[in-house]
Amino acid sequence: MKRFLYYFVQGLLLFIPVIITFAILFKVFDFFSGIFSFFGFSSNTLLNTVLGLILSLSVIALMGVLASSLVFKHFFNWMEEKLEHAPLIRHIYSPIKDFTGAFVGNKKRFNKPVLVTVDKLNSIQQLGFITQTDLSDLGIKERVAVYLPLSYSLSGKLIIVPTEQIQKVDKDAPEVMKFIISGGVTDVD
Repeated sequence: MKRFLYYFVQGLLLFIPVIITFAILFKVFDFFSGIFSFFGFSSNTLLNTVLGLILSLSVIALMGVLASSLVFKHFFNWMEEKLEHAPLIRHIYSPIKDFTGAFVGNKKRFNKPVLVTVDKLNSIQQLGFITQTDLSDLGIKERVAVYLPLSYSLSGKLIIVPTEQIQKVDKDAPEVMKFIISGGVTDVD
C-alpha cells in the first residue's frame, strides 16, 4: 500500500501541472469556439472549431506581446504579485509559475549542467543542474543547490553539495536533460 501511495503521489506531481495547463488551454479554446457558435458566424462546427483554435492561439500570443510591452508590464507584475500573495491561490500559482519558468522564459534554471560526485568512496557521480549558487539565505555557505532529474520522469531531487564535488559539463543543457530523462540512451550531440 505504501508503494502504491508513493507512485500515486509521484503521478500527481507529474499529472497536476500538465492537466492544469491543458485544462486552461481547453477552457480558452472552448470559450472562443463557443463565441463563434453563439453568434452564428458559421453553422459549420468544424469551421467554428478551427476559428476557435486560431483565435485561442492568437489571444495567448497577444497576452505574451502585452506582457512584454512596457505599458502592460506593470499591470501584469501587479496582477502576478496579487496572485502570489492571495491565500490558497498562491500555493497553486507560485509553484506552477516557478516550475514553468525553470524550463522556459528568461529565468531558466536548468541551464548549468554539472557532474556531481555523490559517493567519493566508489566514485559514483550523477548528472544534474545547478539551480542556486548562493544559499546564504538558508545559512549555508560554500555549497550549491543541484537538481538531479530522474530518468523517464519530470521529477527529481534537490541536493546540497560542496562546490568541490561539482564538475562542469561542457554540453548544452537541453541535450544533457534529454540524456538524463532518457536514462542515458539518447545520444548527446
